[in-house]
Amino acid sequence: MTTTEHGEDVQATPPRRKPVTVRDSIAAAVSLIGELLITAGLILGLFVVYSLWWTNVIADRQAQKEGDKVRRSWAAPVSPGKLDTKDGIGFLHVPAMGKNFEVLVKKGTSTDVLNQGVAGYYTSPVKAAMPWDTKGNFTLAAHRDGHGAKFHNIDKIKDGDPVVFEDRDTWYVYKVYKILSQTSKYDVKVINQIPKASGKQTAGRYITLTTCTPVYTSLYRYIVWAELVRTQKVNTDRTLPAELR
Repeated sequence: MTTTEHGEDVQATPPRRKPVTVRDSIAAAVSLIGELLITAGLILGLFVVYSLWWTNVIADRQAQKEGDKVRRSWAAPVSPGKLDTKDGIGFLHVPAMGKNFEVLVKKGTSTDVLNQGVAGYYTSPVKAAMPWDTKGNFTLAAHRDGHGAKFHNIDKIKDGDPVVFEDRDTWYVYKVYKILSQTSKYDVKVINQIPKASGKQTAGRYITLTTCTPVYTSLYRYIVWAELVRTQKVNTDRTLPAELR
């Protein structure tokens, strides 16, 4: 309120507000959507970091701890009885997948098992044979990415490469003879005890490695087959076989 020169009170006129146009509404909506997208992008980025890096850190720590436990148990006196598979049955060595590559092998291929940063042997739909069995297929699975990503470099394996399994008393040395770079996730024939999908027609002593492909997806499966060529008894120093030196 203001006063004129004649002493009269006059109501002040409020400033006129600029009317909101359609263009203003669109701009506000675009700005809001942009902020939401940025926030979603940050959340997604953090999730990717968690999935592909932090889960590896956690799984590797757990696997190392459990692997050490298995090796300590091997150093203890042998007790008679059924094989204890709870903590793991041994270690898989694949030089083509990395220098000093080693992964603990445990029973089962469920997510709970593989998320521990280990490889697991199949109990279904086709039960795996054990390396010490006179015939059969020792079938294994592990993650390609996240949770240790133990089979991340499976595509580095070539025909003729060695694959070695180590248990308490024996080194089992296999030689890769066939690789299938992509097959259906439902193709259970690849883990049959006679892996005819690899070209074999008779029973033998085989090992099969399976994982997801392409990397960072689970659309298909990548398969590597190898056949036992020899065994070597573990000595007191646990000297590595020539294939791992």
